[in-house]
Amino acid sequence: MKNVASNGYRLVASREALEEAAAELARARRIAVDLEADSMFHFREKVCLLQMASPQATYVVDPLALDDLAPLKPLMADDRIGKVFHGADYDIRSLYRDFGIRIRNLFDTELASRFLGIRESGLEAVLKSRFNVRLDKKYQRKDWSRRPLPGEMMDYAAGDVAHLLPLAREIQRELKAKRRLGWVEEECAILSGVRPPGDNAAPLFLSFRGAGRLKPKQLAVLEALLQLRRQLARERDRPLFKIFSNQSMLALALAAPTTPKQLEAAGVLSKRQVSMHGPALLKAVVKALSLNPKQRPVYPRKRSPRLPAGVPDRVTALKTWRDRKAAALDLDPGLVLNKMLIQAIAVAKPRSQKDLATIADIRRWRCKAFGPELVNLMKTLR
Repeated sequence: MKNVASNGYRLVASREALEEAAAELARARRIAVDLEADSMFHFREKVCLLQMASPQATYVVDPLALDDLAPLKPLMADDRIGKVFHGADYDIRSLYRDFGIRIRNLFDTELASRFLGIRESGLEAVLKSRFNVRLDKKYQRKDWSRRPLPGEMMDYAAGDVAHLLPLAREIQRELKAKRRLGWVEEECAILSGVRPPGDNAAPLFLSFRGAGRLKPKQLAVLEALLQLRRQLARERDRPLFKIFSNQSMLALALAAPTTPKQLEAAGVLSKRQVSMHGPALLKAVVKALSLNPKQRPVYPRKRSPRLPAGVPDRVTALKTWRDRKAAALDLDPGLVLNKMLIQAIAVAKPRSQKDLATIADIRRWRCKAFGPELVNLMKTLR
């Protein structure tokens, strides 16, 4: 890619151009940020484009043409400059994972939209509703690691940040009018600290949906198959689901075929998959089945703690209060109090707002907005 200006944005593919873009963006009070990654096409996903816009200019940065994005670190960490994202969680984790970039002074328009009671909070729906802007999402699942990228894909990427700054201004005005701006600012400050999960040696089945229903023998087969899938995905630089689907993994763990005939009879894989990976799959299954029963994994079960007397009644009362409050505020009930917080408040039974504030994840804004009502409710219950 060359450093050129196209269709209203500037393409950044050199260190010099990146430093120039960072310096220009640092003059803005607020910038819009988005990125494109390649998780649909590679084993280890990476950021393939980074789009940033100020009121004066839009930049599309090509990280694959650069050694690093170090010039952007001071910009992104500057508390004086607001960063507007839409659905920031994935982007924050990705920028930290790939470049060590930390985001400060974040405003997430997707999160903020939910605090206005907007149920369809995706960027496409929000822009259509507010500005009658229609986004062409056909490029969303394309391979952003390919080079050169077609011009229409670059235009699409640049377009994703084109409306974020006016959207943020409009949403912030509405939040301020409803006295909820502080709620969102606190949530955004916490969101800016999310980080990607670290590598660990934990069994893969622990993060596999449906594994908890399996018996130890089946679980041993599942773990062997998951390990094989990861190995094949790494060798071929393909995402896991493009090697075998989760549905196929679970079906094979239940069928536990040990012969080619049994594998074919299971009807789980395509002929091509059987031809390519059948021997390795069968070897993994046989090895798993040969484990001594004492070596087979057992899915960890967390026993629910025995709740003190009165807690179930307090949970019921809190849910009733929460649902009424959410309806009055036109908010998703989970934003007012989620299941975890309801349980924690019911167990703690705070007798004062100071007590309430000690509950994990309660947030200052909840204490301020709902604290007196919650404390009074707890005082009426045994």
